[in-house]
Amino acid sequence: MTDPATLEVTIVDGYVDEPAHFGVPPYISTYPRYVAGALVDAGVPRERITYHTIDALREENSRWRAVADADLTVYVGGMTVPGNYVGGTPAEPDEVRRIAWTAEGTSIMGGPIRFGVGEENVGASETSREDLDFDFVAGADVEAAVFDLVENGLEGFEPRYRGVPEETRWARQGAFIVEQHPNHPDYLLAELETSRGCPYRCSFCTEPMYGDPDFRPPESVVEEVAALSEHGVRHFRLGRQADILAYGGDGEKPNPDALRSLYRGIREVAPDLETLHLDNMNPITVVKWPEKAREGIRIIAEHNTPGDTAAFGLESADPQVQSDNNLNVTAEECLEAVRIVNEEAGWRPGEDPADAPTFGEEAAPRLPKLLPGINLVHGLKGEREETFEHNKRFLRRVYDEGLLLRRVNIRQVMAFEGTEMADTGAEIAADHKQLFKQYKRDVREEIDNPMLQRLAPPGTVLEDVHLEYHQDGKTFGRQLGTYPLLVAVPGERQLGATIDIAVTDHGYRSVTGVPHPLDVNSASMDELQALPGLGRQRAGNIVVDRPYDSVEEITAGDLSKFAVARRSE
Repeated sequence: MTDPATLEVTIVDGYVDEPAHFGVPPYISTYPRYVAGALVDAGVPRERITYHTIDALREENSRWRAVADADLTVYVGGMTVPGNYVGGTPAEPDEVRRIAWTAEGTSIMGGPIRFGVGEENVGASETSREDLDFDFVAGADVEAAVFDLVENGLEGFEPRYRGVPEETRWARQGAFIVEQHPNHPDYLLAELETSRGCPYRCSFCTEPMYGDPDFRPPESVVEEVAALSEHGVRHFRLGRQADILAYGGDGEKPNPDALRSLYRGIREVAPDLETLHLDNMNPITVVKWPEKAREGIRIIAEHNTPGDTAAFGLESADPQVQSDNNLNVTAEECLEAVRIVNEEAGWRPGEDPADAPTFGEEAAPRLPKLLPGINLVHGLKGEREETFEHNKRFLRRVYDEGLLLRRVNIRQVMAFEGTEMADTGAEIAADHKQLFKQYKRDVREEIDNPMLQRLAPPGTVLEDVHLEYHQDGKTFGRQLGTYPLLVAVPGERQLGATIDIAVTDHGYRSVTGVPHPLDVNSASMDELQALPGLGRQRAGNIVVDRPYDSVEEITAGDLSKFAVARRSE
């Protein structure tokens, strides 16, 4: 019998992206943390547990030695929702196989990868269930499988799901693993689970495979936040649930008291947190129970940090597609839910919440507290040419009513065994490929760009933007949070630094900005040219006439939202 105290264990994080769970950096999902906690609970000493991201393995070949030498290698990963990623690149199937081939000890894989693997992590694709040459595949919870595997001397286990007591224990005991993440501590956001499973059965979604919603009590989540805080985490997202408003209730109806206990508890144990965001909110919950939903939304907006997003799974505004795929909300209902979130949480710090939603020159120069985001999926059963027009018409109505959306997420379906879309596969998405491309361009030009100008007008301040990469003479960065705006700053600045920026211009899904406040007496030509109303000539005149005692001395428009004038000693 293998003694757990003698085991050397390596956890490899290939990243996850599920309908209600995200783990691509700067996020860290629950999976590696819970696996680490299960290992400790089974008797493996912390110091014998090593954690690596797939990107770290790519960048440092010597890290593969930890995979080769481990008595037990645990791989967690899997994409059931396709996306575009900046902070990390999810593992491809061939890389996952290499992990299995490299591991000389026992190997096990788990996470959403158990639902299926495609040739690539892209939309409009079909998947199949494969073991990718691992000794074991966790057919249910990977953390439960790892616990039982260690308990059984690495000889096997029966697939099972863990319960709330185990989750509470493993979440707390596994928090230490965050210190081994390459982004720790400054640029790391911990995904938190409040529940999993869903009462609805949309045709393409893998979340119902977890069953009906099963909620963690507030104290379980709060204990996890406290443990993560002790290990240096300051950024959190309540992203692991199908519907945050249903938290602590019967799975469908809002429970404002449970939300209040959850959010207050988090704020009490992590008073210095810097990000508290969420992800999924079901629009049908908002319209079926509007008063309780409004109360819950107000509670969230009271305790969260600005720039938060409630992702709405409209999926399609086409009634035929809605019917054929068991979608639970109509376009009209979703529009009403958008109105309600705007009214209750679309205010900006420094404003009266009763004035929400606000935009334009009179709006405070911060992002709103909480806004809806719209998810649209293409390639579903029943999709036709009219489907694309239905969706565009819905988005135009949102904009024309003077409402705000944080973002519109358009993707093509991935078909997984066990879902109704498995029979249809990616055939419809492939047939509509050209329609999809043109439609996506239309939405970006007609909706995304003007909506972004409304959301973050020039002068809006984005605090703590983390600078990530250089491209075309600019530095790109993001805030930590749910669907953060990509920001381009003129010049090549030090990567890894954190700065405040003021928005100066808008793309389709990104903004340009300058450091805030910008010192006109030391700013570069590129930075000055980025200010609204200043071209190269005016920027050159400012440089020639420096130094200034105040920005009011500059006659090229009102620069007070963006700049100051500092005289050197």
